[in-house]
Amino acid sequence: MSQPVVHTDVLLESCLKGDQLAQMKIYDRYYHAMYNTAVRIVKDTATAEDIMQESFLSAFTKLTSFKGEVTFGAWLKRIVINNSIYHYRQQQKKQEVGLESVLYKVEDKDGAGADHGSTELMAQKVLETMKELKDSYRISLTLHLIEGYDYEEISQILDMSYANCRTTISRAKASLRKKLAITPSL
Repeated sequence: MSQPVVHTDVLLESCLKGDQLAQMKIYDRYYHAMYNTAVRIVKDTATAEDIMQESFLSAFTKLTSFKGEVTFGAWLKRIVINNSIYHYRQQQKKQEVGLESVLYKVEDKDGAGADHGSTELMAQKVLETMKELKDSYRISLTLHLIEGYDYEEISQILDMSYANCRTTISRAKASLRKKLAITPSL
């Protein structure tokens, strides 16, 4: 007999009261998506796991500031993205040259079977090719194409002008198309 599905709002109310079981249920619902978001930005699985943990801790300790203007998942994703970008910038300041490219690998946490369709293979090729883009292009494309943020949101997240954001994403798409040798459809 399976447990009934509890609505996120009910779980969040329980979290506000300090219910650790409710926190675990929220964590279980969102950890995979938040991990994937972090790993796409920082390119290191261990760092992405740390960022994810820090983000959940931050979300639970600041849950009273969640006003419900957006979904909890969107609010949490914003925390993860901000933490990921912060860690990424710190990493760039340290200039750990070459190490992240050796360590970076995307793990198939879903355990997808061997029977991949051509669409899935193309998506995988695009994701792999995105790793080869320069960092500003990779991050802006990840936020735009994968995470679904618009230009204005990305310009705020990356602390750049709206025009610069549009230009960066346009150039990133062109660079990706060139590396993939495909026609302009992105």
